[in-house]
Amino acid sequence: MSKRKSSSVYDKPHKRVKPVEEEEEEEEEDENVDNISDQEDPLLSNQMQCASKVVSDAGIVESITLKNFMCHSLLGPFAFGSNVNFVVGNNGSGKSAVLTALIVALGGNAQATNRGSSLKGFVKEGESSADVSITLRNKGKDAYKPEVYGPSIIVDLRITREGLRTYKLRSKSGQLVSTKKEELTSILDNFNIQVYNPVSVLTQEMSKYFLHSKGEGDKYKFFMKATQLEQMREDFVYIKTTKHVTEDKVEQHSECLKDLKRKYLEKEDRYKSLASLDEMHTKLEELQKQMAWALVTEMEKELLPMREKLRSDKRSTEKYDEKVEEWKNKVEGAEKQYKQIQEQLVGITQQAQELQPKCAELKAEAQRCNTVLKSSEVTVHRCKANLRDLEKDKVQLSSRISDLTLSIRQTTGSESQARTERMQHIQTELENLKHHISTLGQQIDQYQHACNRAKEEQGKMRREQEVLQKSTETNRRNLQTMESSRSNRLRRFGEHMPTLLSAIQEAHKKGQFKHRPRGPLGYLISLKDPDLALAVEVCLKGQLQAFTCDNHEDEKVLQGLMHRVFPTGRRPVIITSQFLQHVHDTRRRAVNHPEYPSVLQALEIEDPVVANCLIDQRGIESILLIKNRTDARRVMQGRNPPQNCNQAFSREGDQIFTNRSYTAEQTRANYLSGDVEEEIRHLQREMENQKAQANRFQQQMRKLDEDIKQNLGLQKRAHVEQKTTKDKATKLELELTDLQNVEEPQSEDLRPLEEDLQEIVSKTSSKRAECEEARAQTAKLKASYEKAEQEYKQHKDRLNTIVDEADLIKEELSKADQEVMKCKHHKKHYDEKRSAHLCNIQTQESTLESKEQDLQTSVSKAKEISPERLEIRRTARSLDSEISRLKVKITTQQEQQGDREEVVRQYHEALENYKNMAQQMKNLNSFIKSLDSVMNHRLQVYAELRRFLSARCKYYFDSMLAQRGYTGSMTFDHKNETLSITVQPGQGNKADLSDMRSLSGGERSFSTICFVLSLWAITEAPFRCLDEFDVYMDMVNRRISMDMMLKVAAGQLYRQFIFLTPQSMSSLPESKIIRILRLKDPDRSNNNTQRNQDEDQ
Repeated sequence: MSKRKSSSVYDKPHKRVKPVEEEEEEEEEDENVDNISDQEDPLLSNQMQCASKVVSDAGIVESITLKNFMCHSLLGPFAFGSNVNFVVGNNGSGKSAVLTALIVALGGNAQATNRGSSLKGFVKEGESSADVSITLRNKGKDAYKPEVYGPSIIVDLRITREGLRTYKLRSKSGQLVSTKKEELTSILDNFNIQVYNPVSVLTQEMSKYFLHSKGEGDKYKFFMKATQLEQMREDFVYIKTTKHVTEDKVEQHSECLKDLKRKYLEKEDRYKSLASLDEMHTKLEELQKQMAWALVTEMEKELLPMREKLRSDKRSTEKYDEKVEEWKNKVEGAEKQYKQIQEQLVGITQQAQELQPKCAELKAEAQRCNTVLKSSEVTVHRCKANLRDLEKDKVQLSSRISDLTLSIRQTTGSESQARTERMQHIQTELENLKHHISTLGQQIDQYQHACNRAKEEQGKMRREQEVLQKSTETNRRNLQTMESSRSNRLRRFGEHMPTLLSAIQEAHKKGQFKHRPRGPLGYLISLKDPDLALAVEVCLKGQLQAFTCDNHEDEKVLQGLMHRVFPTGRRPVIITSQFLQHVHDTRRRAVNHPEYPSVLQALEIEDPVVANCLIDQRGIESILLIKNRTDARRVMQGRNPPQNCNQAFSREGDQIFTNRSYTAEQTRANYLSGDVEEEIRHLQREMENQKAQANRFQQQMRKLDEDIKQNLGLQKRAHVEQKTTKDKATKLELELTDLQNVEEPQSEDLRPLEEDLQEIVSKTSSKRAECEEARAQTAKLKASYEKAEQEYKQHKDRLNTIVDEADLIKEELSKADQEVMKCKHHKKHYDEKRSAHLCNIQTQESTLESKEQDLQTSVSKAKEISPERLEIRRTARSLDSEISRLKVKITTQQEQQGDREEVVRQYHEALENYKNMAQQMKNLNSFIKSLDSVMNHRLQVYAELRRFLSARCKYYFDSMLAQRGYTGSMTFDHKNETLSITVQPGQGNKADLSDMRSLSGGERSFSTICFVLSLWAITEAPFRCLDEFDVYMDMVNRRISMDMMLKVAAGQLYRQFIFLTPQSMSSLPESKIIRILRLKDPDRSNNNTQRNQDEDQ
């Protein structure tokens, strides 16, 4: 009818053209409808039996099979008859599923079924796909490719769980012919199957909508859509729009045609004015010939001085050879003299090496003699000291003996009694002093112990203060990190982390990485339960700040970036492992606990690379997270710990194994906590507490310092007092000792002293003899030392003389070496000059050869331009100037007129464009004129067809109502697009007509059936489907409507009718053209009960 605007199969259906005889027969049958309605059921049965021999038309449904469709595992196969088919069953048995499958399989979308918004909703729950198979008859003159498909076409549809559908079009034998949707579209267009047309397929929801519709515009739209007049109108609107677009193009092209004509006339004028450039081109060719030979002449002149210079340079080569030979001889002489001096130096050095061991030996001997001499001198000094000590003892002992002798003579009895009393007094005083000294000693020990305790307390507090300072510094850094992470969560993992990620991104854009590294890992994971943040953080530890790379080359690049971003301090760890696009299968080694999740289950990880890294490095699939530490110990350390679980973590970060547990040092989550503001407030409170604790530490330290200072002062005073007391006691003890020593002296006390004096005198004599002997030995050793020292000095002087001679020879050797270097330098200088000279000659030869080749080339080119050589007196420069001026003149004139070929080309091109545009304008005007004529004719035909179809619809509607004794009218307002239907039950003359909304449910349903049957009579389709058409009818209306539809079906044996009803249809007459398909009642005991109920509601 018109071209298709979209890819939908049924947007623009084509209506089949029936023969004239067939239309006449149909009109005759329609005229006899009233007569048929007056007959009884036996007559209807006889009519059906007689008509059963007629073969149905192509395009009817032969069978349908459903598998896993909606809530049904398997329905069918259902074999439909050629004419009338009743699908009977209770609610939930699958009637609507059959109709829905028919719509979807024949290209309809999910919305057209009113059973869902997506195709994936038609797949049975728990299944991966749904299958629908429909067999269409392919016989008669309207058959589609019968040589390919045969007498039947099988349409197989598969709908996947994702909502995708695929078609397979098979022949009668089951051979696959096509899988393209376009092939199905062609088949449906050929058979004029329209699943979107409510007259062809009237679903239960569409029937309800139409039945309860109160708008006259909706009925008019229903009529237009059923008769395809709406499609024709849309086609006319599209054609009218296309015509306006074409007219706009014609108007635009008319302006372009004027411009093309003007350009064509301009090009024609330029084409006729091209004759004035020929003379200038001829002169230019003559000047170019002269220019070619002028260049040859100038090149020949350039070659003459080059040849002369080359010959002169070749003659001067001999001078460079003589200089090189001269300095070569000088180098050989200097090297010979250098060798002689070097040999002399070797001889002297050998003499010095021979004297060196003897000199060392003499030095060692002199040192040994000096050592022995020193020892002997020490012995002499010791003997002298012993003699002095003996003499001193002798004098003291003699003085003592004299004092004792005098004391004995002067002693009396009264002095002895006074001495005794004094001794008793001293002893009493000594006992008091000793007791006081003991008391002071105890006090000193107490003071010392107190100081030691205070110092130990200070040390302990200093250690605690250091820990507090470190904790405060850590909290300060964490607070800075948290505050900066308000705008960027990445800063939690380090101040430089955003810079590092930016550098990684930039390097990845430049292609420095084969695969972009992932990290920090803690930034790429998130928690499902925020209460487990500390447990996960303690579990993963250093992995939170780590990065992972695919290969070692990427690792090296990342290390370079880290070295640049982190110049000092600790850098993140890099884990190298191959990247995979899927997460590891951990089902065999993972822990699965019914109550508690594993770390892997508690995390949300979008990137498989990050998940695989944590699985490989930490085994997060086998670690449980149990909030309560008591429950964690019960689960892990019970009789049956979870399988594949080696450890667990509590909410407080405690780590629990099967045989031990550890308490976490960390108390708060630094990286994975969700509420940044709460963490900041917590850190601020903790820092305030730490500050108060530091103040308390300082106060306690000051108090301890004061205690130590006080105890040290007391200890010092006790020491002074103890020392004073000890000195006093010592004096008393000395006094007591003196008193005890002089107590009643006797003459027998002098004998030991006199014996000691005699012994000292004998020792003095022997020691004096020993001293004299040592002096003699020392003099002898001194003479030996002086002799050895003299020999060593003589040998050393001789060695120094040889070394001095060697130094002089070394200076001569250095001078000789400098002379050799000088000669070599001069030789090298002349070698380089000769080489440069030879290179210069070689360069001149190559340049001359190149110039000669250029000359030959120029001669060849000049002969190509002018075969005969011209004698040129002008210079190439003057010729070039004249050629340039002539070219400028030619170019100027060409710019004014254009290039000859370009002007000719533009002229022909302008002429061709003008002719083409004129022809296009002529064709478009002719097309618009033809289109206007065709459109006017078609609009007239469209109006006539609309009027004709409206009249036929009215006629059939009145005929259908009359079968039950109803009267009614249909009023079409094509201008306002409304359709007004009025129906009056009973006798038409005795009752007034009323709107359908005032009718009962059964009467309204009967009127709707009449309207639908009237539309059936004026539309074409191979089959027609009605779903629960009699749902609102009473028994009388249902029987009458059924008789009417069966009579219509009996008169249209080339069409197929499919009626879906929950009624038993037991009252139908027996006929070969009627087939009743009874569906089994649904199994209400299975899990699909609710869905079946929802389907049929």
